[in-house]
Amino acid sequence: MIDITIADGITEKTLLQNLRQRSGEIDKKVTTAVTDILENVKVRGDEAVREYTVKFDGRCPEQTEISRQQMEEAVAQADPRFVQALRNAMENIRAFHSRQKQQSFIDAQPNGVLMGQRIRGLKRVGLYVPGGTAAYPSSVLMNAIPAKIAGVEEVIMVTPPLKDGSANPDILTAAALAGVDRIFLMGGAQAVGALAYGTETIPKVDKIVGPGNIYVATAKRILYGTVDIDMIAGPSEILVMADSSANPKFLAADLMSQAEHDVLASSILLTTDRAVAEATLLELKRQMETLSRKEIIEQSLTNYGAMIVCRNIDEMVALANELAPEHLEVMLENPMSYLGRLDNAGSVFLGQYAPEPLGDYYAGPNHVLPTSGTARFFSPLGVDSFIKKSSYIYYTEDALLKAKEDIVCIAEREQLTAHANSIKVRFAD
Repeated sequence: MIDITIADGITEKTLLQNLRQRSGEIDKKVTTAVTDILENVKVRGDEAVREYTVKFDGRCPEQTEISRQQMEEAVAQADPRFVQALRNAMENIRAFHSRQKQQSFIDAQPNGVLMGQRIRGLKRVGLYVPGGTAAYPSSVLMNAIPAKIAGVEEVIMVTPPLKDGSANPDILTAAALAGVDRIFLMGGAQAVGALAYGTETIPKVDKIVGPGNIYVATAKRILYGTVDIDMIAGPSEILVMADSSANPKFLAADLMSQAEHDVLASSILLTTDRAVAEATLLELKRQMETLSRKEIIEQSLTNYGAMIVCRNIDEMVALANELAPEHLEVMLENPMSYLGRLDNAGSVFLGQYAPEPLGDYYAGPNHVLPTSGTARFFSPLGVDSFIKKSSYIYYTEDALLKAKEDIVCIAEREQLTAHANSIKVRFAD
């Protein structure tokens, strides 16, 4: 299933480099197909969306927009325990993201100059939510709640219909609780195009967020610039750092919790103790037998899993920063002492009792995270993802006069004489 690799400074880096190739290049056929879909939706609007819905989902619902009453009925008919679990998670998510909210500011200087920054939420955001076998109500919460905290005026959700033309009830329940404003039953690249361009019935949005398959991800990539997007998400991944104090049962369980997402998911264990790696390998084989997605887990671990025995913790830290994983679990003695050295990770989970699913569902930090090493420069989804900023400047005549010569000097150095003239003309006789 997984071979144990002994780090020597070369072998492990070659292994990790090969694992990175799983992201690969986007299939040209997918890009061509998605481009055609988007162009058709742009030109023909709702009619094109309906045709693609029939083609890809089997049928198009007679009523594509879900009413507020249907959303409320979904909550009323849902399992009360599920509803309460969502409410408890929402409380944690709101509490965490509320601390991210920024304030506008004004800087009033003694000479009468005013400068400042105005912050406000986007007007309208589109939320894509898968609705089939990969239906994740937790993603509705993680996307919609920060948007609402940011002050987004309207959250529009699209989700594919089930085979009978209805909506996934768990998705509707989460959407109703999280404050989603409107829901349309449609999926795939055509739904992304409808959000980006607007149709006769679907309003044009400013930003599209949310997970999807390769067609959805490709559509978002192509449309970036027409609208803003959250990120181009690759296959999910986890990196676990462990020493001799780590429990192999926990390590195996956490590696598999990520592997079950997708056959392309990557689960990697770094440890300073070979005995821990060997015990974890045995636990993987034992625990896997009881899990419903055993085949996916086994294929994921075989193709994209790894166990590397490092020479010391410093080496583990260096590899973690190089990999910049989506999820990083620190199963080390005194894990907090390493937090300041772990610079590249989407989300860090510290200690034996902070497993990755805690972040997926409940703790509060967002589970929409950068993948494929992009944690080197991207951040998790948050309130900042749903705001826009404008700066403003007010100068008095005297203040501009004092700055005149410097501005003209720089403008003329750049050979932009109209820029210089815009300043000089204000003080010409």
